[in-house]
Amino acid sequence: MDAKRRDVAPLLLDWYDRHRRDLPWRARAGETPDPYRVWLSEVMLQQTTVATVRPRFAAWIRRWPTFADLAAAGDEDVMAAWAGLGYYARARNLLAAARTIARDHGGRLPDSEAALRALPGFGDYTAAAVAAIAFGRRAVVVDANVERVVARLFAIREPLPGARRAIRAAAGTITPDTRAGDFAQGMMDLGSAICTPRKPRCLLCPIATACDALAAGTPEAFPVRKPKAARPHRHGTIFWLERDGAVLLVRRPDTGLLGGMRALPTGAWSDAPPGLTGAPADAAWQVLDERVHHGFTHFTLDLALAVARTHHAVNTGEWWPIARLDEAGLPTLFAKAAEIVRRAER
Repeated sequence: MDAKRRDVAPLLLDWYDRHRRDLPWRARAGETPDPYRVWLSEVMLQQTTVATVRPRFAAWIRRWPTFADLAAAGDEDVMAAWAGLGYYARARNLLAAARTIARDHGGRLPDSEAALRALPGFGDYTAAAVAAIAFGRRAVVVDANVERVVARLFAIREPLPGARRAIRAAAGTITPDTRAGDFAQGMMDLGSAICTPRKPRCLLCPIATACDALAAGTPEAFPVRKPKAARPHRHGTIFWLERDGAVLLVRRPDTGLLGGMRALPTGAWSDAPPGLTGAPADAAWQVLDERVHHGFTHFTLDLALAVARTHHAVNTGEWWPIARLDEAGLPTLFAKAAEIVRRAER
C-alpha cells in the first residue's frame, strides 16, 4: 500500500475523535457499545434519514429495550411500530432475528460476521457493521456514504452498481485492524457531513490529501452512475368502506410490498386504471376527485379513492374504529388515503 493510503485511517480516526456525531444508538468514547442498539439502528437507518430514525429509535427502545423484549412482542405490534420506516420486510426480519437470538444464542448476538450472516435479515452490510461497531471485529463496512467516499478517494470510474465490488475491495485496503468500528462510523460521518453528494466540503476533509478525485478536480463526478431508467407507473383504487363509525381494514399478504400490514382494501395495481375492480363489497361507491400519489423504489403509483357506507357484513378484513385509526399502524400510502377521505368528509 502506498504512503498516502496508509495515512487514511489515522487521519480519519483523529478527525472522528474530535467531530463524531452524538447519536442515541452510538456508544460514547470509553463506553462499550450495546449490540442490540447497534443492530436496531443499522436496520432502521437503511434508506431512512437520521432525523426520521432518532425519535422512532427512542420510542422503540422504550417499548422493547432488549432482544428478549422484542422476541416476546406480537407480530402486529412490531409491524405497527415500524409504520413509516419503509420496507416492512425489515421489521419482519427484526422480529425473526430477535426470536432466533433469544432461542438459539442465549439472548446475545453472535460476534462474528459469519455467524451474524446466518441470522434473518443480516446481509453482508449489516453483518459487517454489527461485527465492527458492536464487537470491534475487523470488517469492511460499506454503506451509501462510505461508497461515495471510497469511490472519490480512489477515483473509481466504473459506474454503479457494477463498481461495488471494486469499491469494497478498495475500502478493504484502508480499513484498519484496530478500531474498525470507529473507522466505519467515521467514514459514515465523513460522507454525511463533508463528502456529500453535491458540493463536497473538500477544504474540511481530513483525508483530502489522499483523494484522487480531488486531485483531478472532479470530486462530484464520483461515484459514476448510469443514467436512471424511468420508473414504471401503475394505477389502482383504494376502497374506504364505513359501517357504524368503523372502516374496513384488511391484512396484506405476508410476501410482497407492505407484507403483513393492516391496510385499506385495494384492487390490483396495473398499467391502466382498474376502476372499481376488486371492491370488497357491492356498495354505492363514489370516487373522490383527489388521488393518492406514492413512489416506491421500482415504480410510482397513482390511486383513486372510492368511498361507500354499508350496513351489511363483509366476508373479509376487520372493522376498525375511525376515531382510533391512528392506532392501526397503517403504512404511509394508506395513511395518506385516510387523511384525504377525512378531509373530504369535513
